[in-house]
Amino acid sequence: MRTLGALLLLVGIVGFFYCSSHMSGLESIPEGTSLGRYLEYDAGKFELGRYASLVAALIGVILSMFPKGR
Repeated sequence: MRTLGALLLLVGIVGFFYCSSHMSGLESIPEGTSLGRYLEYDAGKFELGRYASLVAALIGVILSMFPKGR
């Protein structure tokens, strides 16, 4: 489990910085956009990728800290 945790942590960190670097070149999402239409914009997709990468990194930290369940 520790190896999987380290892998998820690495993938999360790399994915977060990848999505952040792509978001800097995109136009921002207009204010008042509903969540249903949020993914129609490229910036929305990369922001979702940032959050997913963050979740993957947090799961990786948890798996690294508790390799055998407790």
